[in-house]
Amino acid sequence: MPDSLPLTWPLAAGEIELRLKPNPRARRIALRIDASGDAVEIVMPRRASRIEAMRFLEANRGWVEQRLASLPPRISYVAGASVPIFDVLHEIKSVERVRGRGAVWIEAGTLCVTGDPSFLARRVRDFLRAEAKRELSERSHSLAESIGKKVTHVTVRDTVSRWGSCARSGHLSYSWRLIFAPEAVLDYVVAHEVAHLAEMNHGPKFWTLVEQLHPAVKTQRLWLNRNRARLMRIG
Repeated sequence: MPDSLPLTWPLAAGEIELRLKPNPRARRIALRIDASGDAVEIVMPRRASRIEAMRFLEANRGWVEQRLASLPPRISYVAGASVPIFDVLHEIKSVERVRGRGAVWIEAGTLCVTGDPSFLARRVRDFLRAEAKRELSERSHSLAESIGKKVTHVTVRDTVSRWGSCARSGHLSYSWRLIFAPEAVLDYVVAHEVAHLAEMNHGPKFWTLVEQLHPAVKTQRLWLNRNRARLMRIG
């Protein structure tokens, strides 16, 4: 067996991407399923070989198959599918353009999308990202003002490892996928990042401030931990 890692790995349901994750601090080879379920990540200690990694992977084939099978179903942006907006399902519907409306809008529990059906998925994604940025920006500025701090800029990205971040410059960045979560969860993440404007750490003062800005912190953190894969498998 060559000392190299294939790009994909055959499973019963089809091939899946393999990603090598070198980690000098790791003490042993480990496997992770990425949040979207699109790849298997192999965590590699400094001295482990790729041959050892593939042997470990094969020895744990059953575990990988089981984990992938237990993932929430993927939701695609297609007409007839339903996507959660603030955790409330909205059916995607292809409609004719309406004067005074944009390319996409929400109406009575429906996500109305105009134009060529081949562009529907992109238009839904662009709309949801824009909605996420608008909501997160408005809430961030308002909450920061309440503690005498200033947000300089808000961006949204499709991050995997974290839901938000705060720079010393006052620049806040969020995962746009928070638009799928309940409002209370989104507000918790905003409170977390805004609190960093005053406390650039995770010490007792920081968590006290987060609790003041948004009570029930543990409840919202637990929801995010339990629903990460579901949010990542939308779109």
